[in-house]
Amino acid sequence: MKKEEIFKLITENPAFFLATVEDDQPKVRGMLLYKADEDGIIFHTGSMKDLYGQVLKNPKVELCFNGNGSQVRISGTLEIIDDNNFKDEICNHPSRKFLQAWRESKELKDFYKELIVFRLKNGTATTWTMATNFASKEFIQL
Repeated sequence: MKKEEIFKLITENPAFFLATVEDDQPKVRGMLLYKADEDGIIFHTGSMKDLYGQVLKNPKVELCFNGNGSQVRISGTLEIIDDNNFKDEICNHPSRKFLQAWRESKELKDFYKELIVFRLKNGTATTWTMATNFASKEFIQL
């Protein structure tokens, strides 16, 4: 699979699993992709979530996407994007109406500090299908 095909597959299948580590214990949870392209794979969480603390201690993660009979695993290091204009862009996206409600309700003390946006840039991807189940892994630099 080529890099462009990977970005297409994960964009079309935005639900993914994210693996982090807390102490010596792996932690996996479902996440929702915001976007993925040459600028990185972008998603978000809240500062009150365990995920945020885990990434602060160890920003190395793995993402796992599934779609069209393929699995794509992407390893890399997360960085935090702390840009309120970008956070507004995310909130105004049609797929993020739930964020608009939180921002406008003032339920969170400081929405812009509590919304944490992550980017995985220059990750390494590997793909799997039933047809390639026993083949050697190929690594694609994103």
